[in-house]
Amino acid sequence: MVAPIALSVRRIEHGDGFHAYMLRSSQGLLDPFLGVDHAWMSAPTFAPHTHAGFSAVSYLFLDSETGVHNRDSIGTDNIIRPGGVHWTTAGKGIVHEEIPSESNKTVHSLQIFVDLDARQKDVEPYPLTLEPEKVPVIRLPGSEVRIPIGSFHGVKSPLDPPTDVTLLDITLGENSYLSIPVEAGKIAFVIPVFGEVEIGGELYGGCDVKVAFLSRSMESYTVELKSNNGRAGVVVFVGEPIHAK
Repeated sequence: MVAPIALSVRRIEHGDGFHAYMLRSSQGLLDPFLGVDHAWMSAPTFAPHTHAGFSAVSYLFLDSETGVHNRDSIGTDNIIRPGGVHWTTAGKGIVHEEIPSESNKTVHSLQIFVDLDARQKDVEPYPLTLEPEKVPVIRLPGSEVRIPIGSFHGVKSPLDPPTDVTLLDITLGENSYLSIPVEAGKIAFVIPVFGEVEIGGELYGGCDVKVAFLSRSMESYTVELKSNNGRAGVVVFVGEPIHAK
């Protein structure tokens, strides 16, 4: 059994239109993930900026009041709708910008930074998009699992990213339980979205902002989620470290 470790996050703000809880991979702890921003944006915040050598992934939660207008230097110009995913493989370099598609409405999202292996760091940049209605959903007793990236219970997302990772957007009903299997050699971490969830006997969520991290193991293990105090929402990330291969 792998016991979770509580990781701290940092709150950041940019003016009145953006705030986020920022998680970063210290000394490669989250490999293949470089970091995650759990963010709320209601106004244009960041000027067009460059990414290179990794992937920048945007996932919009279903409770977003509007979508995101995404533009980049290779000609992509699209709206990421609530519930959808846009994966930008930056490769040798790309300039992009993301702003709310409507004024005075809030986007609730994850900005996820995923590493690329050495062979892919200099590829030509390219985008991948998955529309909300194409995201698989599994409904189990007491829980609902959206699968924007990766797989769960034998159901696989249509998105085929360059780095093999999983992202699960999970809603637990009151007094519900869900077990997430993690294959040997992979890491996992859980970010609370709303409510409180028990992981490894410890509560996450509420006013205490922290992330549950589970390190890689030579054997498979499970992440046990319990909602004891009403409904709860979490996102679960799973991936195999690139630099451990």
